[in-house]
Amino acid sequence: MFCLCVFLQLAALERQIFDFLGFQWAPILGNFLQIIVVILGLFGTIQFRPRYIVVYTVWTALWVTWNVFIICFYLEVGGLSKETDLMTFNISMHRSWWREHGPGCIRRVVRPSSPGVLEDYSYVSVTGCIIDFQYLEVIHSAIQILLSLIGFVYACYVISIFMEEEDSCRSK
Repeated sequence: MFCLCVFLQLAALERQIFDFLGFQWAPILGNFLQIIVVILGLFGTIQFRPRYIVVYTVWTALWVTWNVFIICFYLEVGGLSKETDLMTFNISMHRSWWREHGPGCIRRVVRPSSPGVLEDYSYVSVTGCIIDFQYLEVIHSAIQILLSLIGFVYACYVISIFMEEEDSCRSK
């Protein structure tokens, strides 16, 4: 369980960093909750507290659902559009950090020449990306789903063991 929790934490922390760089507030909140609940699940396993592990399993189902939503969002399934400000809670116009900084991407900033445009406003042209940003986001979510499903199965197994031990202690 410890190794699985380490992988879950590393994946969530890596994702958290890149979501912070892109000012993606909805994923930042989800990643933060994921980190807290994985710690809670690990604590529940170490301290033999099945209720904490049940919280982890319920959260894992929600986490898988969230990651499926992110996959649908970036692949624009069901009327969703990656061009909306949904991931930033409509607070800002920031997008995925990977949009401009993906592997192989060449980023060119063009300053506006119009006198009425704010000086800090610029147009960014991105070319030459080896893999498009939406596919990187989908890969991140798919890894999260895979790790979470493994964690879910393992948590269910640990809960069943704890319940068997509890039942055997009661029958003695």
